[in-house]
Amino acid sequence: MKVSWDIFCSVVDNYGDAGVTWRLARQLVAEQGLHVRLWIDDLSAFVRLCPDADLKAQQQWQEGVRVCQWPAEWVNSDIPDVVIEAFACRLPTPYTESMLQRSPRPLWLNLEYLSAEDWVSGCHGLPSPQLNGLKKFFFFPGFSDATGGLLRERNLIEQRQRFQQDKAARQGFLQGLGVEPLPDARLISVFAYENPGLGSWLDALASDSRPNHLLVPEGRILADLRRWLGVDDELHAGFMQVRGGLTVQVLPFIRQERYDQLLWSCDFNVVRGEDSFVRAQWAGRPMLWHIYQQEDDAHLPKLDAFLALYLACLAPEAAHAVNQFWQNWNIGSDLDESWLALTEHWAEIEKHAGHWCLQQAARTDLATALVQFYGNSL
Repeated sequence: MKVSWDIFCSVVDNYGDAGVTWRLARQLVAEQGLHVRLWIDDLSAFVRLCPDADLKAQQQWQEGVRVCQWPAEWVNSDIPDVVIEAFACRLPTPYTESMLQRSPRPLWLNLEYLSAEDWVSGCHGLPSPQLNGLKKFFFFPGFSDATGGLLRERNLIEQRQRFQQDKAARQGFLQGLGVEPLPDARLISVFAYENPGLGSWLDALASDSRPNHLLVPEGRILADLRRWLGVDDELHAGFMQVRGGLTVQVLPFIRQERYDQLLWSCDFNVVRGEDSFVRAQWAGRPMLWHIYQQEDDAHLPKLDAFLALYLACLAPEAAHAVNQFWQNWNIGSDLDESWLALTEHWAEIEKHAGHWCLQQAARTDLATALVQFYGNSL
């Protein structure tokens, strides 16, 4: 009999939380042979990730996963072997009461947000006794063997490498999106939050001696992009304009597998949140992470912690250039000078991105680590 898992997701950051849990659910089904229900409170976000989904269905099967609308008023359901509370979303009280009655009681995991901070490894796997008698365990994704690792499907790196080595496959994918860059153009994808410093970067790209082609999936950065372009109407998929040496092209929001291929196709990727942040690392290409902003700048130490790890093996000059561009982007400062400094070390930064990817891919992936944790709990 298959082991049963429930994953609960409350959508906070548009698509990031839903994206992580949807990838995890599919991988647990496809690679671990588990029965997985994904409870999600915002099906509109899920439909963007899975266009085949039915927005109005209370329950539906998608890619082997039983996707359920998380109702405002909970209706009793059977309790599985493992319960994942993603990103500290609060489980329904009737559900936890049913967990108490189940024998044996399910393994309850709080899947935390990804962080490179030092304290994470010390908290990973720790129990948290609850007042009702249940026990919840903290499960932290991360970048060391003392954490739960990163979401990575089996053979993902090999698939990516084959794609990047196949010029016809890359060209065919881009043409399918209506993208036809100049032969020597630097291809850049941008999936980011609002940024007041964006215009200074676009100015630098437009005045560059090398052509730059910006691919922008529909999202929150479009308003800043529109202001720089001086366009009155809202930008939508299909929009394209050339300004100096810069081509700006707006893409539709695409499903996760195609977004992976977009990252693989580009020379530089700007990503946001958590899901696209991890996928950009698997692309093995230079990148920038627009971290989710928190009150009192609580996000900046998290950014610093990752950069300390990510840049550790780079030469000081290149590391400084990457750090400066990332920091400026995340505080909304001007970006022209720091971008030019970064491009001076392009070859080294490009090589480093590939090495970092392989270093992280050598660790146990998150889905496998979760299953191992369950096995050890029996």
